[in-house]
Amino acid sequence: MNLRALALLCCCLVLINSSIAAAADPKVVKKVKVYGKDGEFAGWPANHGMWIWGDEILVGFSIGQHKNLGEEKHNIDREKPEYHVLARSLDGGETWKTEYPNDKGMLINEGGMRHGTNDPRHTEPKPAKIAESINFTHPDFCMTLRFQTIHEGQSRLYYSYDRGHTWKGPFAVPSFGLPGIMARPDYIVNGPKDCHFFLTASKSNKKEGRVFSARTTDGGQNWEFLSFVGPEPHGFSIMPSTVRLSDNELVMTTRRREGFGKKKHRYIDTWKSMDNGKSWNYLNRAVEDVGEGNPPSMLKLQDGRLCMTYGDRKEPFAIYAKFSSDGGESWSEPFKIDGNGGGRDLGYTRTLQRPDGKMVTAYYIHYKGDPYRKLMVTIWDPGT
Repeated sequence: MNLRALALLCCCLVLINSSIAAAADPKVVKKVKVYGKDGEFAGWPANHGMWIWGDEILVGFSIGQHKNLGEEKHNIDREKPEYHVLARSLDGGETWKTEYPNDKGMLINEGGMRHGTNDPRHTEPKPAKIAESINFTHPDFCMTLRFQTIHEGQSRLYYSYDRGHTWKGPFAVPSFGLPGIMARPDYIVNGPKDCHFFLTASKSNKKEGRVFSARTTDGGQNWEFLSFVGPEPHGFSIMPSTVRLSDNELVMTTRRREGFGKKKHRYIDTWKSMDNGKSWNYLNRAVEDVGEGNPPSMLKLQDGRLCMTYGDRKEPFAIYAKFSSDGGESWSEPFKIDGNGGGRDLGYTRTLQRPDGKMVTAYYIHYKGDPYRKLMVTIWDPGT
């Protein structure tokens, strides 16, 4: 090897080593309690949604009364009301204020009476058909979808043009001729009147559940069923989280359960569509084992990677993140966002990325020595 070639080789090695040295690992920056009171249950942000406008973040969650039902159950008193509430941050998730929508779609302060967004089985009117086209690209838009039961019933849609201060709804989510729709807020806005929805339906035996994709191109007045995501499972495939990679390419992760008793298996699957949701191909198990099961929350980062967060309902009971640099074809080892969980009743994450690149992950958890479920946020750096 001549001197010139040796010099070029040394330069290449320096560049490679510099690139490796520049890579940064993810790290936790700060943990914040959004809501948590003795005697109460707070949880399930994945069922409600999370939205961001610059430094302003809004997250929905449920509040109920705590009831000790053992480690295998959600410790919420089902005989008492469950309140659907909001928490808002104006500083990127550093501090939060709880808000209680009333029955006129307006918000009242924390000291006011809580009503109007209770469990829809008790208080909400019958959902109406969407008569006026929704503007999905309004700068202050947010939208949530909720369901009535996990097997049958009418799912509902609500939207806001003022960052969740007032809401329109409930509006009916089409049934598509299926036994029941268990809608949650997994959607991709394509244009002012164009939006993809990724929903869960009852299976043919009316049990929970299987995922499908749908679309509206007229602001929600008419919806098109696109396709089921994979064959009907023996167990269930529910609670999708979906991102767009290109004009026609979508990646989805879903919460899965198969088997029974000691042979039960709970994991997270990855699926890909190359034709904008009209068909889906199976990729892999993004997470091989999540204990008793937990849904994913996935987003595309500013650097192009995919990030997925989830709760793990087995020891050591923690909240994790995984990354994919190849569009979901493979996934990194897990990064722990929060640990020291006191049991399996945790997770249901929602994750967003701030303009400064920091991540904000919302979830519910109870810590060792404290039985009360709290809504927490971890602000963290995703590394490079």
